[in-house]
Amino acid sequence: MAGQAANPTSVPVPTTARSGPISHAVFRIARLHRMLAGRLLRRAGLHPGQELVMMHLWDCDGPQRQADLVCVLESDSATMARTVQRLERAGFVRRVPDPTDRRATIIEPTAASQALRHEVERIWQELEEATTDGCDPTQRADILRALTQLECNLLNRTGRPTPPDA
Repeated sequence: MAGQAANPTSVPVPTTARSGPISHAVFRIARLHRMLAGRLLRRAGLHPGQELVMMHLWDCDGPQRQADLVCVLESDSATMARTVQRLERAGFVRRVPDPTDRRATIIEPTAASQALRHEVERIWQELEEATTDGCDPTQRADILRALTQLECNLLNRTGRPTPPDA
């Protein structure tokens, strides 16, 4: 059904969610987006979330402490540890003890991950195109503005700081 917009009224909204139709839509969209992202990322040998770790590592000037990745990516220690272990087994990152703090671990992308970078960029482009298919540039800008506003609203309600670029 590429290029065609589904009729949003065809999606049954549970009675208890009728007071929150936007929240229900956000939930459905997030679930479908993650499902498609997972399908596309599997082709590159990744699971959803692993690409975000790699994106951050590629953008940094040097290796990162695992604890810093937890903070930046708003994860928890156990999830990040499993993610890094899987990325290490795949050969995309290397873990080494922090020379200044033996309790900490340093994570760095490997040379092998550079080929993955181009694949992740392609996957995110494909995901973006699938998500915004049929939208013109003005609609895309409006959607991004609305999503940014929703994110800021939720950040305020959860007590998290709003990013300066929001």
